[in-house]
Amino acid sequence: MSLRLKTILGIAAIEALLLVLLVTMTLNYLRSTNYETLTKRASTTATLFATTTKNAVLSYDLASLDAFVKDVLVNPDLVYARVIGPDNQLFAEADVKDYLNVSFTPDIRVEDVTDGVFDTFANISEGGVVYGRVEIGLDIRSINTAIKEAENRSIIIVIIEMGLVALFSFLLGGYLTGQLKVLSTAAKSISIGNLDIKIPIKGRDEIADVASAFNVMAFNLKDASAHRDQFEVELRELNRSLEDRVKRRTKQLEIKNIELEKANSDIKKTQTKLLQAEKMASLGVLAAGVAHEINNPIGFVMSNLHSLGEYGQNYRRLISEYSLLLTLTDCEAKKIQQDKIHHLSSQYDLQFMNEDMEILLQESIEGTERIRDIVQGLKDYAYTSPHTDYAMDDVNDCIQTTLATVSSELPEQIKIQTDLAMLPPLFCCKEKISESLLNLIMNARQAIEGEGVIAIQSRQKGEWLEISVSDNGKGMPIEQLGKIFDPFFTTRPVGEGIGLGLTMAYGIIREHGGEISVESELNKGSCFTLRLPVNDASGIALV
Repeated sequence: MSLRLKTILGIAAIEALLLVLLVTMTLNYLRSTNYETLTKRASTTATLFATTTKNAVLSYDLASLDAFVKDVLVNPDLVYARVIGPDNQLFAEADVKDYLNVSFTPDIRVEDVTDGVFDTFANISEGGVVYGRVEIGLDIRSINTAIKEAENRSIIIVIIEMGLVALFSFLLGGYLTGQLKVLSTAAKSISIGNLDIKIPIKGRDEIADVASAFNVMAFNLKDASAHRDQFEVELRELNRSLEDRVKRRTKQLEIKNIELEKANSDIKKTQTKLLQAEKMASLGVLAAGVAHEINNPIGFVMSNLHSLGEYGQNYRRLISEYSLLLTLTDCEAKKIQQDKIHHLSSQYDLQFMNEDMEILLQESIEGTERIRDIVQGLKDYAYTSPHTDYAMDDVNDCIQTTLATVSSELPEQIKIQTDLAMLPPLFCCKEKISESLLNLIMNARQAIEGEGVIAIQSRQKGEWLEISVSDNGKGMPIEQLGKIFDPFFTTRPVGEGIGLGLTMAYGIIREHGGEISVESELNKGSCFTLRLPVNDASGIALV
């Protein structure tokens, strides 16, 4: 589409929009004003007519009512009038052209009239009592005719105006495109490499300014092209000298890179050893509580086994006596043997032994399972796997697993409180998350002296899963909060840790793309909060 056509269409569209808006607003105003005036006139006429006929209606003066009805039809555009008395009795009526044959339906708005007559009424009342009403009809065809004529004239004006706008746009577009064609031709010439060009400047308008700026641009391009050629020659020469420098520098960087890789490998090995040492230090703290925790089930398992051994001896003696009974043939000897068996059964209390054996066996099984869980938990914690598997897991399961591992180490005066919300699965390494939580719980346990509470809470807040581990222990001063995640920083006595527990927790959460923060107040407690992003099996955040 050419610029000339675009100019004509653009100006025509704007002018058409303005004309349509102006004509529409004018016609709407004309229509609403006339209709409003007609509505007010109809209401006023009906009210005045009701007032005039009120006394005649009250006195049943039908002759006067006939005169009033005929007199009111003298008003212009009034086509019928009717007076209705009590109980819808017709007192008087008159019309111009058989309008009384149509049933009366009052009109609310002039726009809704379909028969060309605006029907309205007014009640005849006295002292709040309605004694009848008057009905009148006004012819609105003259108003509609005037509005239609205005619409036709507006359309003619719009057509004439659009024709003039099209002519003006055509002349203006021809002038503008004629000047722009010269610029277009010159631009194409420059695009193929011809920089020796100059456009003639005519007039003093904006087009002339553009032509002048174009000539300056062509001159600058020609000058820049000459400088570019010179720079290319110099650059080729410089590149030749730089190639040797780059080769030498690359060799040096390769040597340095090998040295850095070796140093990084040594640092990673040292870090692995330090992390394992921190684990073993924490494991040593756990060992004392674990030994006591294992001794409890072992104690009652051994006691149960002794009792079961005694019950076994009793059953073996009874079986032996029953076997002897089966070999006897003498009735007297059988009677003596049966009495003996009965005495032993009463002495051993077989019913109690049978019930107690089931309880002892169940307790022993539970005790050995408890020992197995404690040992497995310690094994999982102490073992550092070189490969960590990521999968979709429930963070709440990590919390429960960690609590099962650490519960044996916590003294009775320290209570665990949990408030776990429903959480979506998280793509994570379950073992590492559990390890991070274990370090935080052990840190909270060390902070509590005597009785205390460790509270663990999980929540989802928008695109994050939050796990908080709080305690009501001794807390930390403000100056220590900025150092607690630093390697080897610890407030414990020598021999109880090397200060890598919180560093490990911090590193694990950062590996999962999360955050860890702490709030603490001296002598009131601390709260560590882990924030992990909600993600899918590819590790991409879901929100």
